[in-house]
Amino acid sequence: MTKPSLEPAFKPFSKRQVRDSFNNAAKTYDSAAVLQQEVCKRLLERLDYIKVTPQVIIDIGAGTGQGTRGLKDAYPDAQIIAMDLADKMLLENRQQLQKKNGFLGQLKQCFKASSTHFVCADAEALPFADASVDMIFSSLTIQWCLDLNALFSEFRRVLSPGGLLMFTTLGGQTLYELRQSWSQVSDKIHVNQFVDMHDIGDILYHVQLENPVMDTDTLVLNYSSVKKILLDLKGVGAHNQNLGRANGLMGKTRLSGMYQAYEHFRTEAGFPASYEVLYGHAWNPKTPMQMTQSGSDSSEQETRISLAQLKNNLRVKERS
Repeated sequence: MTKPSLEPAFKPFSKRQVRDSFNNAAKTYDSAAVLQQEVCKRLLERLDYIKVTPQVIIDIGAGTGQGTRGLKDAYPDAQIIAMDLADKMLLENRQQLQKKNGFLGQLKQCFKASSTHFVCADAEALPFADASVDMIFSSLTIQWCLDLNALFSEFRRVLSPGGLLMFTTLGGQTLYELRQSWSQVSDKIHVNQFVDMHDIGDILYHVQLENPVMDTDTLVLNYSSVKKILLDLKGVGAHNQNLGRANGLMGKTRLSGMYQAYEHFRTEAGFPASYEVLYGHAWNPKTPMQMTQSGSDSSEQETRISLAQLKNNLRVKERS
């Protein structure tokens, strides 16, 4: 099977920019992350319908810890590893977990090994042994990764036989109002580009994760002004990091023009900001599988999966 390529030809940000942006937003994240909190809550709720008893769980892109705390409530006997690229987000995570546990909870931790661990690392190069994790949980982090082939290969590598991957990310229609408004005044990239659900499905099959299920939902936040949309994006570390973005007088002129173009989308509820949220889960095979190798050697084994098979395993629910 031909390896699907989801590494963008133009990379609008670097890992260092992502890390610095989220470190700078660590103190303001929770007050601005209305969408992120709702999506994480919905992903946690989906665990109620999946009967598993994981012993080791990674919360990838754990941020300030909503997912970490939710996983701890759902699986109190499991070892939870909160992992993030931004160390200051992990510090907030730890502090909030300590606050939740209170004095007695912290005292108990003094007499037993901690069941929550904090690791600052890159999701595309996980610092964990093969087949060492029973569940990977990741909410709204995948869109900040540059090479999804490497990312999902790492997920496949560290998951134990029968292990579960649960994730959310953002789809291609996310912030289309902002993207279209910017396009009226500038030919530069001002809004991150997001992948299509079926492209992620292709990669899940390529790394041979089993029984993938994906669906999509659209959440719309309404704001009193376009400026508040930009401030909220900055508050969660998601503001424009594109190289070559306009600054100075020309930048202010274009910004004003973008505000005017956004008026086209205004409703009685205000200025909408739409987010296409993709939900997905898949399983690591219980028995070892031969990973597909790239190359032209005719002796290499390949697993070929038809488009019909892919479509039969993808469940799409579109809501306006």
